[in-house]
Amino acid sequence: MTITNVLVANRGEIARRVFATCRRMGIGTTAVYSDADAASPHVSEADAAIRLPGNTPAETYLRGELIIEAALSAGADAIHPGYGFLSENAEFARAVLDAGLVWIGPPVAAIEQMGSKVESKKMMDAAGVPVLAELDPAEVTDAHLPVLIKASAGGGGRGMRVVRDLAELQDQIAGAQREAESAFGDPTVFCERYLETGRHIEVQVMSDSFGKTWAVGERECSIQRRHQKVVEEAPSPLVEKIDGMRDRLFEAARLAAEAIGYEGAGTVEFLADEKGDFFFLEMNTRLQVEHPVTEQTTGLDLVRLQLQVASGLPLPATQPAQRGNSIEVRLYAEDPSHDWQPQSGPVHKIEIPFTAGEFTVLEQPGVRLDTGVVDGSLVGVHYDPMLAKVISYAETRAEAAHLLATALQRAKIHGLVTNRDLLVRVLRHPAFLAGDTDTAFFATHDLAVLSASLVSEADEALSIVAAALADSAANRTSSRLAGLAPSGWRNLPSQPQTKSYESRTSGTHEVRYRFTRTGIAVEGHDGLELISVAPDRVVLGVPGERGTVRRQFEIARYGDLVAIDSPLGPVSVRRLPRFTDPSEQIAAGSLLAPMPGSVIRLGAAEGDHVKQGQPILWLEAMKMEHTIAAPATGILSALNVTVGQQVEVGAILAVVEEEEQEQA
Repeated sequence: MTITNVLVANRGEIARRVFATCRRMGIGTTAVYSDADAASPHVSEADAAIRLPGNTPAETYLRGELIIEAALSAGADAIHPGYGFLSENAEFARAVLDAGLVWIGPPVAAIEQMGSKVESKKMMDAAGVPVLAELDPAEVTDAHLPVLIKASAGGGGRGMRVVRDLAELQDQIAGAQREAESAFGDPTVFCERYLETGRHIEVQVMSDSFGKTWAVGERECSIQRRHQKVVEEAPSPLVEKIDGMRDRLFEAARLAAEAIGYEGAGTVEFLADEKGDFFFLEMNTRLQVEHPVTEQTTGLDLVRLQLQVASGLPLPATQPAQRGNSIEVRLYAEDPSHDWQPQSGPVHKIEIPFTAGEFTVLEQPGVRLDTGVVDGSLVGVHYDPMLAKVISYAETRAEAAHLLATALQRAKIHGLVTNRDLLVRVLRHPAFLAGDTDTAFFATHDLAVLSASLVSEADEALSIVAAALADSAANRTSSRLAGLAPSGWRNLPSQPQTKSYESRTSGTHEVRYRFTRTGIAVEGHDGLELISVAPDRVVLGVPGERGTVRRQFEIARYGDLVAIDSPLGPVSVRRLPRFTDPSEQIAAGSLLAPMPGSVIRLGAAEGDHVKQGQPILWLEAMKMEHTIAAPATGILSALNVTVGQQVEVGAILAVVEEEEQEQA
């Protein structure tokens, strides 16, 4: 069977990834898109695109009947589900086949068997694969704690909660059910014993319809936040150092695939300990987010193999050998230093240095970029906030880590707060470089330290000076008197010029400088030389113990946002106005929306007495729940939102008037 046109029932990065392989194979492409994704790159790159009216997943990418209708109307003869959304939905796969289309995925029966994490564990246990016992939530006791609540359908950390106090179990189950329903359309959850530390090891399998199954290679995905992977690599440093562990893992993965008559690409996930013992977690009957590290360390295009298997072709006669090392990080629009709050807004610029290819297998050491956004893209509130997967490939693990860390540090990412600084610090951390990673990595090594700014206070201050001088040059360029005199120049001594900026990490910076006949004088930066200045580039001579060092800074402006990039590291600040409008001051005790989202529950009413830390309301943003709590004990004097209301970042949700403390 020859596939001529593939519709990808997905969005963003994974849609672009599948399209890239289709183009290399001469296969036509069809996209679907929500209203929020109308300007997404995956839409413009496809040969045809069909609108799915609405914005939320439930209105769009979870509407299987609309997607099948789109495929038929566009002339597509196959559907690739990507990951997430309907990728592991057996009813959708069956409907695709019933419509006469090719399903680029495993048999419906395999999806059904693995679709329930509860039933799949029983099946794997019977097949001889080691498993962790599933617990009935109604039977959990103190002796079982801590336990992990998991969504039976789907993954990606949605619907997962750790419970250490039995009194919290029912509330956490209810919250997990809501998240699971929102993300997957199925609220079913279950519990299992939670291992505080462990190694998340998974095996990529590929099976054809002729009975051949490859265990293509293992990946380690131990560094996670909220049970969602952040850093992934192949091969696993744990597996590398334990004799025989790879053979045992591969045998267990093959047993799992063969037990359900698997076909296509899939991943068998295990939780392992430092001794090399492992337990089956689940089987993902789809392509994984982290598949590029396996592609890089095997030379295989896994999407190409998916298309070939779906076309009825056998796997090649020989499985490729492992080669080199690859590390992938997920670049998210989120703030790790503030409870991983997701961010939304425009991506003014995204540029990753050392990029040798996009959505393709590299044959030489370098950086691969798989991204769903481009300059000017808008990150909304309806979907996962992943901006890109940045992947390094090198001969050794140390080289792969160094290359990826440097590429991220020097990347130009303008417009949104991201987890970039955290990723760089992880990649350079001694424990990571030693291969000592587990699922408690962030707790063990202090998230606050790992998420701190890459730039030192001194280097940030120097970068902001460069921004001020570039702003001065920009003002001079736009002035009608440009070229007649330096900015702020007078023939008599005068007060320094002042420009103020706000950094989200270090507060307000005031730059006071004065142009002189011999150069420039900047308060607090004695001996600083201005080598050259332009609106977008400043070169400074920085005095040091061993002489002057030239530093180059690139400056970009987007309204009041100023992005400064240099080898010292990225700096982003907001230009402050010279005069502040008193009407814009925010009352004390105001609860501001930390992100755009939808109000899903209220925990108090206007006029209620509330205690510090008491939940006032819950926001849903990017399929996750976020609690907004009272900042102090007092009276809830204003509640400005209702259930179902959409709010923008910075909106005043409520006001708590703090109680006056009695004098002793």
